[in-house]
Amino acid sequence: MIAATAMAMPTVTWETLGNYVDPEGKPHYTQRITIDDTKGLKRLGFNMFARKMHAVDPADTIVTIVPGYYYIASTRFGNGPVTVDIVTDAALRHHSYMPDGFHGVDAQGKTFSVNVVRRKISDRPEQWTLPGSDYATNPADIYELNELLAAGTPPGATDVIPSVKSVTVIDGRSGQGEYAVSENVVEREVANENPEYYRLTITPDSTVIEYATQQALGWGRATLNQLVNTPQTMSYVIEDWPDFHYRGLMVDIARNYLPLNDLQKIVQYMCAYKLNTLHFHIVDDEAWRLEIPGLSELTDVGARRGYTLDENDFLAQIFTGNGDPNNPDGTSNGYLTRAEFIDFLRYCQSLGIQVIPEIESPGHARAAIRAMEARYRRTGDDTFRLIEDGDTSTYVSAQSFGDNVMNPALEGPYRFMDKVTTEIQKMYRDAGVPLEAIHIGGDEVAKGAWSGAPSVKRMMAEQGLQDQTAVHGVFVRLIAKMLADKGIGMNGWEEVALGHDEDFNNSVRPGVRGVNFWHVTKSTRAREAAAAGYPVVICNVDHFYLDQAYSWHPEERGLTWGGKVDELATLNGYPYEMGRLAPEDADKLIGISGQIFAETIRDLPQVQTYIFPKAFGLAERAWNSDTTYTDAAFSRLIGERELPRLARRGVAVHLRQPGIKVEGDKVLVNSPYGSADYQLRYTLDGTNPTDASPLYSGPIELDKMAERPSQVRASLFLGRSAQSVPTILFLE
Repeated sequence: MIAATAMAMPTVTWETLGNYVDPEGKPHYTQRITIDDTKGLKRLGFNMFARKMHAVDPADTIVTIVPGYYYIASTRFGNGPVTVDIVTDAALRHHSYMPDGFHGVDAQGKTFSVNVVRRKISDRPEQWTLPGSDYATNPADIYELNELLAAGTPPGATDVIPSVKSVTVIDGRSGQGEYAVSENVVEREVANENPEYYRLTITPDSTVIEYATQQALGWGRATLNQLVNTPQTMSYVIEDWPDFHYRGLMVDIARNYLPLNDLQKIVQYMCAYKLNTLHFHIVDDEAWRLEIPGLSELTDVGARRGYTLDENDFLAQIFTGNGDPNNPDGTSNGYLTRAEFIDFLRYCQSLGIQVIPEIESPGHARAAIRAMEARYRRTGDDTFRLIEDGDTSTYVSAQSFGDNVMNPALEGPYRFMDKVTTEIQKMYRDAGVPLEAIHIGGDEVAKGAWSGAPSVKRMMAEQGLQDQTAVHGVFVRLIAKMLADKGIGMNGWEEVALGHDEDFNNSVRPGVRGVNFWHVTKSTRAREAAAAGYPVVICNVDHFYLDQAYSWHPEERGLTWGGKVDELATLNGYPYEMGRLAPEDADKLIGISGQIFAETIRDLPQVQTYIFPKAFGLAERAWNSDTTYTDAAFSRLIGERELPRLARRGVAVHLRQPGIKVEGDKVLVNSPYGSADYQLRYTLDGTNPTDASPLYSGPIELDKMAERPSQVRASLFLGRSAQSVPTILFLE
């Protein structure tokens, strides 16, 4: 066990000196890490998305433990402060690409915590832009968009998210002016062929929900919950049903862990906006987060991350942490026990939400591979080994790993998947919840993954397999049969349905319940799979990856590899347009899903800001496949009703940026939201606004100032619970 040493806690200060382009045209940036006291420090560990780096001072060394986890060693460590400058490949443009997980290591290999100060990356434009680039959104363009959004149609009495199919006004007005929806609700079941149909009748005297099933009753209650706080002036009947039966949200707890209480809150949000499928991403390269009886190493090793050079007892720290694999705080360590998972399944069922667990295979399996190697070393039993000795394959996965793929020519992976899926099926049975499908992943097997595997070469020769896709197909086919024999459907990412012959399709397709397609809207992959008969779930990165940053702003949280995604992007994610299916295959599109991959997640509030308001657009398109609200009307509905309501409940929400423009000697600032719930605040000294900064009440008159400021920063506030990133206008 690694224990913290008793010593003074040093402070590590990180900053970027800025981006630049070298003579060959390649971008770089220089990180500066200052340690105020290096007494007792042998190494400084930290996490960062995998990058090539080198220290400027030859006395300093940077070592890669695993991709994304590094340590700095230096002959200068020992006494007093040390500053280490690191030249890093690529450009640094966003907050989430800054390093994290700093911790010290002493001469005995024991870790200790450090204080961390990460300076913002928006002091100067060169810190997040590149010479000649215009990466950040122009403040004047934001101003113009805000004007358009604020001018949208104000929300009406029956405007909710997702919008309802039909509103019929009962003859005559209520005659009583405004009234509140009655909380004395009559609920009764009615016959309807659509299991998610419900009908609401609202009058000054009564509220009636009629529903086809218990699930539909939940959706009726969800609509009613949005109406009860909205003043009514008429009596009416709402009839409503969804366009898609698969309305999903993928939540990743593998890369960074969220405990049961947080997960229960997330599914509450799903229920409130009528999302009905939790795609539960519980395992990946970086961790295994579910207890499996009989395979304790999966969580003993795979759910713990910290400082290690061999990963014999736990995984190397990824994304964040303090080097301690036993630290109960934060998101690095933890897993759901069998009992917790059973309770969670029951809770989701009570809300009308189906849970589809994802067991990544054969790729994205590094945590499972390391855990089963630990089991083999401990017991000598190779029953569940996922790789073989003598494999010389060289490859680099999408996350830069070269050791994350199961070997489909061995028996171990099939025994392993059989054991894991059997235990999961038992958990569902004990919960009294049907297990409709298990998602097997099936994606991103790196090129060359089996090129040096002796057993794979033998299998290819014996079965006449021509390439890696064919080898991958063998694995998918056998797992599909295994699940079918258990009465379980199979879901997967797009690779399970693409590039295979008709014999494969005829064998696998009958058991497939859904295939996720994530490539950008111009991709024809979903069209190809639908033509082959597979059920399609649209989850395109450019519209539905909720973990992508809301904007190009350098302080915005989230990734940017797939572009920016905000609530207007999700609203305009029209499934049939994105899927590009042939008309004769339109019925193969079964729904849409939003994804929250967890590389950048550090706590529940961050998940909340990714969900709200992005998930409003997701819910709208999942329930109503075609045009409903305009961008402006939708923004007003969100800004005037949903965000303030959530904020009052203590939910963290994301706010759009203010706009700033200059007219002569005046600086104008505006908000996209017209509600009095919001406050615009600004600064002129280069610091980011706080809730104590001056309120914007009219044009800032530069010509009346004794000294002209070099920049204006403005942020939008929703009470004390939410603050936008600052819009920055440089005046010189």
